Amino acid sequence: MNTLQLNIENSLPHDWQRATLVGRVWLPGERGGPAVVVIRDGEVIDCSAHFATLSLLLDHDQPLQAVREISGTSLGSIEDLLANSGEQRDPAKPYLLAPTDLQVIKAAGVTFASSMIERVIEEKAGGDALRAEEIRALVQAAIGDNLRDLKPGSPEAMRLKQVLIEQKMWSQYLEVGIGPDAEIFTKAPILAAVGSGNAIGIHPGSSWNNPEPEVVLAVDSQGRIYGATLGNDVNLRDFEGRSALLLSKAKDNNASCALGPFIRLFDEHFSLDDVRNCEVTLRVEGQDGYVLNGKSSMNQISRDPADLAAQTLNENHQYPDGFVLFLGTLFAPTDDRDHPGQGFTHKPGDVVSISSPTLGALHNRVTTSDQAPRWTFGVGDLMKNLAERGLLG
Repeated sequence: MNTLQLNIENSLPHDWQRATLVGRVWLPGERGGPAVVVIRDGEVIDCSAHFATLSLLLDHDQPLQAVREISGTSLGSIEDLLANSGEQRDPAKPYLLAPTDLQVIKAAGVTFASSMIERVIEEKAGGDALRAEEIRALVQAAIGDNLRDLKPGSPEAMRLKQVLIEQKMWSQYLEVGIGPDAEIFTKAPILAAVGSGNAIGIHPGSSWNNPEPEVVLAVDSQGRIYGATLGNDVNLRDFEGRSALLLSKAKDNNASCALGPFIRLFDEHFSLDDVRNCEVTLRVEGQDGYVLNGKSSMNQISRDPADLAAQTLNENHQYPDGFVLFLGTLFAPTDDRDHPGQGFTHKPGDVVSISSPTLGALHNRVTTSDQAPRWTFGVGDLMKNLAERGLLG
């Protein structure tokens, strides 16, 4: 089995030298613990003396200015940090953590209406191509030819809903896909996400599951979007398919949420418009020689990222420490891995790589959630650690 290794070429944005990258690392030693860092001139700068948590930094009135003006201690080169963040780690040296701490980890589902509707058409047609064409004709008569342009909650979406009801095709997933209200759920507990180079966990009882490559927004307590990173919203399709009430079990297991490698802050070189046009690619490499390639184009999303953030934080729900928000994916693997008709599912040992030119790449190896390293460092541990290091003011 090849060892998973991280380096500048396979992990950082193509223009990383001009990008504003912030994140978290684990510092070794008796007085060690999580540290907030910024990448500057190829060096990893520890900013913990100024911002004990990444949520505090992102909740600053002007985080970009703060990052540019901040002073701190160099922890070494970004190249050395990445080299020690793969599967062969020296615990006496710093290594990457997920770039989130006290922020709530939220996710939006069913945000790509066009692919969702096509799946419903195929399902209701029962594999009959002629029947599928008949159903598609009814849909196109209601909303036109380009389903990608369908705006959730619009009059066109409501006409489509009526057509689907009449054809007995309506479902709760379509409601959140084309209705006015987005599906927003909690993906993982605070501090439970794993970073690049760590194992990701699949529930051992699942036989049909897949990665979900997504762009993830970084949002402060006031709802201001300050940057983005990459995420893997690991999903158990068999659990969720049995019942929508099993969503939390399908989504939230040990090591089932990966984020990283860094949050890229918005600046003169990177903005929310770049997120809106982001191309996210996926590659799965199995120990059996299997390779799966896919992509998700953010310009096909049905709900604008800013709207999804506004549906998460508003007068009805607040997040005092901010949140990160998975934006959903266009990617849904259907290629058979082993036997015809059984589609794709993970196997232990798979290496999942999620990448984007502007955000870098997130790499994780698949294991089962009971075999992944246990999550033991919670909020209480974080507060105790920061207090012992004299970082709580």
